[in-house]
Amino acid sequence: MKIGVISDTHGSLDGWEKAWEIIKDSDIIIHCGDLFNHGPGNPIPERYSPKELLNIFNNLNIPLLISKGNCDSEVDQTFLNLPLSSPFLLYQFNDLRILVSHGHILKKEEWFDLGKRWKINILISGHTHIPSLEKKENIIILNPGSPSLPKEKIPTCSIIDLNERVVKIFNLFNQLVIQKQTL
Repeated sequence: MKIGVISDTHGSLDGWEKAWEIIKDSDIIIHCGDLFNHGPGNPIPERYSPKELLNIFNNLNIPLLISKGNCDSEVDQTFLNLPLSSPFLLYQFNDLRILVSHGHILKKEEWFDLGKRWKINILISGHTHIPSLEKKENIIILNPGSPSLPKEKIPTCSIIDLNERVVKIFNLFNQLVIQKQTL
């Protein structure tokens, strides 16, 4: 089983299409929020088209699980035919527990403490637009970065491959793995 992980698309068709090349063979996709709106603190991303991206998400053949971000609004839910989980999304597959939140609510140490308390295997958040991957006390902590408005100039997304027992972050310019962690 493969889980595609993406965050902070901010209405960019360009960012989505780059990420799609990596995650299109996933069994499910997790989106960490900030789907359509760029927000007042961000520039307008390339090929900004929230309506077209909404249409893509509404018509995906792969289940899309979404944690509501700070730029996602109630009106987004009106048009999206998928639920926006807020502020947390809990996904369990067999004995694997994944907890997702956009990343703007809890501080890093509170997020990790919640993961320990809930016996989470993988904590996933976005918000910073900076990819990161670490293992701390047997908990994987993943931020897939952003395919649309990356803070470090490299658009990214992630794959959790349960068959290979690995989490990977991909550089979307060349589709190469830039970080990797075993489960």
